[in-house]
Amino acid sequence: MLLEETELGSQTMATSPPSPTQERTEYTIDELAAAARVPSRTIRFYQSRGALMSPEIKGRVAYYGPLHVDRLKLIAQLQDRGLRIDAIRDLLTSIDRGEVDLAEWLGVEQQVQAPWANDQPRTVSEEELYQLAGSRRPGLLADLLRSHTIERRGDVYIVESPALLAIAMKFEDFGVDIATAMHAESIVKKHIGRAASEIVELFVKGFQDGSIVPTDFNASFESLRPLGMDAVRVLFGRAMEHELRKLYESGALAKIPGKAHRARKKR
Repeated sequence: MLLEETELGSQTMATSPPSPTQERTEYTIDELAAAARVPSRTIRFYQSRGALMSPEIKGRVAYYGPLHVDRLKLIAQLQDRGLRIDAIRDLLTSIDRGEVDLAEWLGVEQQVQAPWANDQPRTVSEEELYQLAGSRRPGLLADLLRSHTIERRGDVYIVESPALLAIAMKFEDFGVDIATAMHAESIVKKHIGRAASEIVELFVKGFQDGSIVPTDFNASFESLRPLGMDAVRVLFGRAMEHELRKLYESGALAKIPGKAHRARKKR
């Protein structure tokens, strides 16, 4: 759907290009439903949730105007972007109060939706899976399935994270079995998921209480992505240095090569 900017009071909102039906100034609820292509019950639902402004009552009839048509189309666009109706209501309320500029919000929303890891699930054939893994060793598919690195669906395989598969295969080259590599991945995921949640809460709180006042939201979110990845890499690297130093100082590190040598001889 094409997006154009049109004025709604003192705010900017995204709507479709005007059609002949939008030239009318008054609609009954059934006429509004036809103009906006939204069922009447949905219009009533939006009103009950506070996402759609009330109509003008004349006698016993409720009349709606072109602004209601525009608002309904905006609601549909925001729903297409994945927002729930309560979130849409809160956003539109802020827009109506002049607290949020829709064009700026759409830019921020685009930044928030942009992937950080650049790692999307893939559906592959068995041959493509071997190519992706870079190995054809016997038992590889069974190990990947058992560790939930991949999922089989009929004749194809779902690779949830091609990047993590590649990392697991590199670990295997160094002698770390896939099950151990994926167990390590689950440990990182558990702790980093909690950290990400707490960091988001921290930044949201900062935006809300005014302690964080970015000059440009779009630029701020765009910069946050590489800065966040760099910070995680540095912090994790320093934590690993600390733990390996503790291992070395404990004397346990000296015993590992001998045990590994004996394990290789048994194979």
